[in-house]
Amino acid sequence: MSASRNAIALAMTGASGAAYGLRLLECLLQAGEQVYLMVSAPGQVVIAMETDLKLPGRPDEMQAMLSAHYHAKPGQLRVFGKDQWTAPVASGSNAPRAMVVCPCTSGTLSAIAHGASNNLLERAADVMIKEHRKLILVPREMPLSVIHLENMLSLARQGVVMLPANPGFYYRPQRVEDLVDFVVARILDHLDIAHELMPRWGDDDGEEKSDG
Repeated sequence: MSASRNAIALAMTGASGAAYGLRLLECLLQAGEQVYLMVSAPGQVVIAMETDLKLPGRPDEMQAMLSAHYHAKPGQLRVFGKDQWTAPVASGSNAPRAMVVCPCTSGTLSAIAHGASNNLLERAADVMIKEHRKLILVPREMPLSVIHLENMLSLARQGVVMLPANPGFYYRPQRVEDLVDFVVARILDHLDIAHELMPRWGDDDGEEKSDG
């Protein structure tokens, strides 16, 4: 399998929840994964509002900045612009093994559900569906309208994983970062990438308790 077809595509859009996408990017790079990143213009605005990162607009400059920030290996991270139609993710002949849209706006959800393909991000998602590869959408919207729900149902019926950014509390999180890690951990699980971000349900620090 070529390097491109073993990569993971990550797209970040303008929904609130930039921390989810950035933490996922960090974990993917730490796990040694090849990452293809796409960040929409609204996504860049939200990242600047919700974090201390100020991403440059040019894909090559963003790639250099994020590679340095997350200590990526040379060539491990590639950033593509919205009109970069020669990117591997634009064709089923070189599609990555999985794609995550995190966070995913309701507008992006709609575009993917209807096959709009107006930009590289939407086309990449369309490729994943037609090639029957794993596509995970992480919507961050509330409340959900009938339109949102119908779009999610349509995509779920096509095999798309709908993974809303809804952290659990049974492990008693102490920090905002713990809540972020909960969602990122579930994404990594669906990508079959090992992690130790949080305790798993039913685990007792590896010790089994005796009845007597």
